[in-house]
Amino acid sequence: MIGFAPIGGLSLGLGESPIWDERRNLVFLCDIPTGRLLAIRLDGGLVDEWVLGTNVCSIGLCDSGRLIVSLTREIILFDPDTGARQTLAHLEGELETNRLNDGKVGPDGAFWVGTTDQRPERQPVCSLYRIGADGNLVRKKSGLLISNGLAWSLDGTGMYHSDSGGHWIERHDFDIATGEMGEAVRIATPGEADGRPDGGATDIDGFYWSAGVSAGCINRYSPQGAVVEKYPVPVATPTMPCFCGPGLKTLLVTSHRYLSPEKLEAYPLSGAVLVGPAPVAGVPVMRMKGF
Repeated sequence: MIGFAPIGGLSLGLGESPIWDERRNLVFLCDIPTGRLLAIRLDGGLVDEWVLGTNVCSIGLCDSGRLIVSLTREIILFDPDTGARQTLAHLEGELETNRLNDGKVGPDGAFWVGTTDQRPERQPVCSLYRIGADGNLVRKKSGLLISNGLAWSLDGTGMYHSDSGGHWIERHDFDIATGEMGEAVRIATPGEADGRPDGGATDIDGFYWSAGVSAGCINRYSPQGAVVEKYPVPVATPTMPCFCGPGLKTLLVTSHRYLSPEKLEAYPLSGAVLVGPAPVAGVPVMRMKGF
């Protein structure tokens, strides 16, 4: 059991992509549908916020201190100290109803980001991309419904990726030097009651933490796909775990509140940003090289 508590009265529509910036001692995260990027402190709530676009979908840190941010169909570099922004790439060759989704900087120093089909009846028309210092989006996987759950092992040689629409989690061997992925190994196919996989993170003991967005829990998986712990959260729809704070021993969880009135009444904290003491330290996040 982890004793989660909400941070600073924050309530987001669709909170996502929290990332710990150890240099600034704060967390960046986004509220996708309002187009807001937020900066918060673990002990004090909101520090700053910026409206960047129709959707702000995912965030990564850069070597320079800037952020790499995926918007609806654009990837930008953003400086939270000055507010300056620079377009790095545009999403092309996908349906106009697709938008960018979960993204994270890998141990290769590149930004990895996938897409999601926003239509009510989704089709496997989405992809996972890698964007390096040359600014080119390179498709690495296709045939996805909702690309999600990116995370890497402590040594960088194992990569996790999920499809929230396809209800699966896959693991790949990963080459840090080249950014190449090995063949996918499907390690888990969780159903709605188990916790449909949303955002993910990894810990230093080699386990993968997945937000069970349909079951109000965080599932901790072994590298082989067994659920070794299930941590309930006081929201109906957790969206992504993130290890934060000194020693990466604080677990932060975002959530959303797009629920029925009955569900919101039962889970009034839905949309909150939660924190609690982690039973194990997390894997440090990487920074994008060249920016």
